Amino acid sequence: QVQLVESGGGLVQAGGSLRLSCAASGRTFSSYAPGWFRQAPGKEREFVAATAKIGGMTYYADSVKGRFTISRDNAKNTVYLQMNSLKPEDTAVYYCAGRQRAGDRYRSGSYDYWGQGTQVTVSS
Repeated sequence: QVQLVESGGGLVQAGGSLRLSCAASGRTFSSYAPGWFRQAPGKEREFVAATAKIGGMTYYADSVKGRFTISRDNAKNTVYLQMNSLKPEDTAVYYCAGRQRAGDRYRSGSYDYWGQGTQVTVSS
């Protein structure tokens, strides 16, 4: 079993930056592929970013490409989401997730483990 705990959310003005962290326990991050999703009020959970289980490949939603960066530190069992040039439409609860089985990395249903979420609010 894997436990994921996000941190780093908060309130920031448009144009600002935040870095989210996701600390894993129970199993090492190297045994599965991590990703980030977000859910705004009244909307479905949507894919934000993911990285491969092995190697450095990263994947992003078009809406965040060029502004967000996903990275991982296997030694610390932590995944990060660096968010720059934040916009009010980035406001959402952000979730860290882990995918152990093969599947579509862009779909939330492909992920086996989830954190509790951290709120990100971007003011205009």
